[in-house]
Amino acid sequence: MSRTHRNMRFYSIRDIEDLPQLSGLPAEDRFAMRVVAHVFPFRANNYVVEELIDRSRIPDDPIFRLTFPQRDMLRSDEFDALAAAVGHGDRSAIAEIVTSIRARLNPHPAGQADDNVPLLDGQPVPGIQHKYRETVLVFPSAGQTCHAYCTYCFRWPQFVRTEALKFATDKQHTYLTYLARHREVTDVLFTGGDPLIMKADRLRAYVEPLLGPKYDHIQTIRIGTKSPAYWPHRFVDDGDADDILRLFERVVRSGKHLALMAHFSHWRELSTDIAREAVGRIRETGAVIRTQAPLIRHVNDDATVWTRMWTDQVRLGCVPYYMFVERDTGAHHYFSVPLARALDIYQAAFRRMSGIGRTARGPVMSAHPGKVLVQGVTRVAGKKAFVLSLIQARDPEQAGRVFFARYDPHATWLTELRPASSESGHQPVDHILSRDRHSDVHRVLAARRRLVLTERRTPQ
Repeated sequence: MSRTHRNMRFYSIRDIEDLPQLSGLPAEDRFAMRVVAHVFPFRANNYVVEELIDRSRIPDDPIFRLTFPQRDMLRSDEFDALAAAVGHGDRSAIAEIVTSIRARLNPHPAGQADDNVPLLDGQPVPGIQHKYRETVLVFPSAGQTCHAYCTYCFRWPQFVRTEALKFATDKQHTYLTYLARHREVTDVLFTGGDPLIMKADRLRAYVEPLLGPKYDHIQTIRIGTKSPAYWPHRFVDDGDADDILRLFERVVRSGKHLALMAHFSHWRELSTDIAREAVGRIRETGAVIRTQAPLIRHVNDDATVWTRMWTDQVRLGCVPYYMFVERDTGAHHYFSVPLARALDIYQAAFRRMSGIGRTARGPVMSAHPGKVLVQGVTRVAGKKAFVLSLIQARDPEQAGRVFFARYDPHATWLTELRPASSESGHQPVDHILSRDRHSDVHRVLAARRRLVLTERRTPQ
């Protein structure tokens, strides 16, 4: 297959007014995008803009909404205040308003900053999260950006200038010491940002140590990435594309399982020749591509989109893995889909797949107790109820637990659900799970961790 080399060009907030693809939009719409981009990080690149966005369908094109900020991502009062400051060029007011807005956006949902950060010799380990017993997330310091940003990204704090909000490894790679001591860990997930934004030699410095005998308990290395969708040239004709693939081959030859947790939000991201070639080259290394994405209003809230996306993925040898629920952070009000509708969309798409394509689980909430699957709807004591289960849990003894919540056609997140049993009163489902989950020891350890983290963040 012939390859056309493409030099990557990034677009930021400064380019919104000048991009020819946006020239058909009214000036006030382009200004609105610039206003919102002060709060939510914006980055696109020439491949996304030129190959994935259907210019004739802007502003309703799903990839456009996936990558370019929209006015309604902010509340009307917040937008008006920020627009006035931007219009006047008042940098002080802009900074104050942006800080205020971000503070209410739940920047670290599901206990990421307080309950997921482990301690080593009494100190938080920089740049990792350890929520589930077998799996540790590693945030390489050089991989905390992406080839383009999704407007709904739950990791938006990684891309802002507020350092206190970010996760990133330290120069000493303390995470390696932590992993060596914790032999219950079988899976390491490099995440971000996007680790594959890094050059091959940088990525190698993080991955290769795990192939040594000190880490023989690590069975699986995962890499969370959007690169096959947003910059497939990374695996085809980038300067070190072959070096990346050789690193993948080395991991596989070492006897470890290598999984690329590829983030595909829409079937169009797999529609280009270069994307399909990238998938093929990755698979030739022995790595497995597992695909996942959240269900997002304005982007992919349609069963036909998921059916086509999963079908294309299976045809290319990928394994559909998760349909997530949009997390309760950022512009959740704009992108979220009610759980009842999410279940309908998932089931409609699932039923259209052959057996080999029915590997994706969903809709799944990555909540504080763990990954909560909305399995279906039933009746409890004569009343309609959601059937839920913990398919992964902070407390491993809770994994597989099935529970019920009152049916609520408007609820979009676990905290909005109430237990189906009358004796639980009005407490939310997640509170009941937390109460059941935490022993006194768990509570003491969590409180100690929060105290250490607070002390380290407090200016001296």
